[in-house]
Amino acid sequence: MFYEKQDTYKTIKDLTYFIGNSAVELKDSKENREDIEIASFSYNDAKYIRKQMQINNEDLYFLSMYISVFASSEKELEFLLNKIEGILQSNGIVSKRANFRQEEVFNSCLPLAFNSKNIKNSSRRNVLTEGLVSTYPFISNSIFDETGILFGINRFNNSMIMIDRFNKEKYKNANMCILGTSGAGKSFFTKLMILRHRICGMEQYVIDPEREYGEVCKNLDGLLIKIGPQSNTYVNVLDIRKNGIEEDGHGYLQTKISKLKGFFKLALGDIDEEEWSNFEEKLIQTYNDKGITFDDNSLFKSVDDKFSINGEFKGSADMPILGDLYENLIKDEKTKRLGTKLRPFVNGSLSYLNNHTNVILDNKLIIADIYELGEDNIQYGIYLFTEFFWDQIKKDRNQKKTIYMDEIWRLIGVTSNRDVASFIYKIFKTIRKYGGSGVAITQDISDLFSLDNGNFGKSILNNSSIKCFFALEEESIMTLSSFINISDKEKVEIKSLKKGENLVFVGDNHILTKIEASKDEKELIERSKNDKENNNSSWS
Repeated sequence: MFYEKQDTYKTIKDLTYFIGNSAVELKDSKENREDIEIASFSYNDAKYIRKQMQINNEDLYFLSMYISVFASSEKELEFLLNKIEGILQSNGIVSKRANFRQEEVFNSCLPLAFNSKNIKNSSRRNVLTEGLVSTYPFISNSIFDETGILFGINRFNNSMIMIDRFNKEKYKNANMCILGTSGAGKSFFTKLMILRHRICGMEQYVIDPEREYGEVCKNLDGLLIKIGPQSNTYVNVLDIRKNGIEEDGHGYLQTKISKLKGFFKLALGDIDEEEWSNFEEKLIQTYNDKGITFDDNSLFKSVDDKFSINGEFKGSADMPILGDLYENLIKDEKTKRLGTKLRPFVNGSLSYLNNHTNVILDNKLIIADIYELGEDNIQYGIYLFTEFFWDQIKKDRNQKKTIYMDEIWRLIGVTSNRDVASFIYKIFKTIRKYGGSGVAITQDISDLFSLDNGNFGKSILNNSSIKCFFALEEESIMTLSSFINISDKEKVEIKSLKKGENLVFVGDNHILTKIEASKDEKELIERSKNDKENNNSSWS
């Protein structure tokens, strides 16, 4: 390959002259002129090249590319030539055989840096700097963080992609988005991340709406929490925890009420400001009935008959439950309607949420199985455990930790509300300062951007230093491209990705990656999958 940089001033001058003449010819030409279309293309191409050179500071080059083909016989040579020409044509590249000029082309292919004038004028093509870069043989990006874990293999040069998401000097945050259709490989990839981070001793919290991670949890000696009609483990949504406020902050009850606003708007549907004001009054009364007020000292057990922050923080048994709130609501005509709406959570189909917390988080890998909640109620479980794990994440800033939120569209999509979506966004925006990482996983791209004109989905994407795109349908790619900068080439790549392949965005680096797992890793994950299939449960 030979590159010859052209004089910028002369090139722009010649282009301007050509554009002027072409414009006059096109204006005076008749519609039935045979070469009108070719002239129009040349005119537009010239304008594009001039624009790139003047505005984007690109340079124009002449590019000559020669290919030498070797064979031991004329028959073999002809076969190889036809094969190479077919490959080039399939990629939209026009080739020409160097008939009667083979010796000159061969000499130009020798390491002498000599491009014969006799063949140069007929072989050269115009190319701008942006296109020129793509011809370099080792242009494919590669990332190798010594303290990172294996994300996959670079599909172009087979180099290992090792990423340490928690490297604060290199990445603005440790957040990650994993997007792809069902069956594209995102669940397998997520499980690999869990396995490899488990070896590193990282705290990991997984919200599992599809019952996909249970066996992996079991094989890694993690803690599995199930919540639903058949479960005997409970998490109280009204719990106030010691880590519920920012470090050195204050206002336990105020902070908890602001979090509960999102949950109850999910549970009660749209309620106006007046109704919420009345509801909040009963919520405060419910806490007051348990001796919990806006005075933070009331959250600590008494020492010498006095409340003191030196005392023990109140546990779940000291907290109110939904049933207590329900009793206060139905007693007042102003809130009786809201109490009726809350009844399923107290003595109806969702009564398992009306219990004191009996879960002890004593493991570095915790899976929250909310599969039994069903399609209509699963968003309550996702929010409940997101808030539960968020308090846990804030406990120790020096400990690396990750929260995986599968089917995140349920919390930031149109079926959710602004209060819930704002809470999720806050996690992605602030988790870095607690040594944490948020991982958003979804296959429903359109739903991800369905709330508030897609602002919450876009904010979470922008607050994720790493984005992994598995195969997506064309409609999803078009939706995604309106919120994130994806080139036309990358759109084609995402659409044509095979199972187990993804396009990884790491800052300015965009790398086509193939997911690789060791024999033991694959056996563990596949065993989990087979066990789940044997139990007649879905798996993606």
